Amino acid sequence: MIIIPARIGSTRFPNKVLADIGGVPMVVRTAMTVSDVDDVIIATDAQEVVDIAAEHEIQAILTSNTHQSGTDRIYEAAKKAGLKEDAIIINVQGDEPFLESEVVRAVYNLTVKNRDNEKILMNSCYKRITNPEADDPNIVKVVTDTEEIALYFSRAKIPYPRDHHFDQYKGHLGIYGFTLRSLEHFCALSPAPLEEIEKLEQLRALYHGYEVAMTAVETESFGIDTPEDLEKAIKYHRL
Repeated sequence: MIIIPARIGSTRFPNKVLADIGGVPMVVRTAMTVSDVDDVIIATDAQEVVDIAAEHEIQAILTSNTHQSGTDRIYEAAKKAGLKEDAIIINVQGDEPFLESEVVRAVYNLTVKNRDNEKILMNSCYKRITNPEADDPNIVKVVTDTEEIALYFSRAKIPYPRDHHFDQYKGHLGIYGFTLRSLEHFCALSPAPLEEIEKLEQLRALYHGYEVAMTAVETESFGIDTPEDLEKAIKYHRL
């Protein structure tokens, strides 16, 4: 099951999940894009989003408006949907209308592979980014070990190229794979100091001694965080 959290009250870009891209609301377009991988549910705090999703024949579940994170929101939706403990749940952000289904499928397959590994709490992916791109704090960097298990995530440039030029950075994509069991476990963990400092929820898993499995993907997709990003998205859609 793919669950897309869609909070309507974004502080930087209110109502962005309903922003029009080629005549289709952004969260609906995202759902359509990934629907060939698995069934899709939109988890939202707004009846308006539920109604619009229904117009496009997409299932949506109304959730609490007090959730602190999208992960908490998708957990409530998963429970309401009656999913089993070992069900695969992929968290796809609602502001990724151009996300390739191959990327979502890669995280899905990784999650299936690690379904019974209790050390791995989350599964995710990264793309290769350049040295200049790694300077952007809005692009989260990840470093991994030989088994592609995340060592750390940061908005800072990691690893830091102290003695020479380095151009093999890994840019993390905010797509997460869980089972319902691991999702429940994650949501029960207390927030971590590192998570609060970096504003990166995945650091909670590492802080509490769990692992985040990663896989490399290729993508041209980009998230829409600002009105300027929306203008870029509209131009992209017209190409």
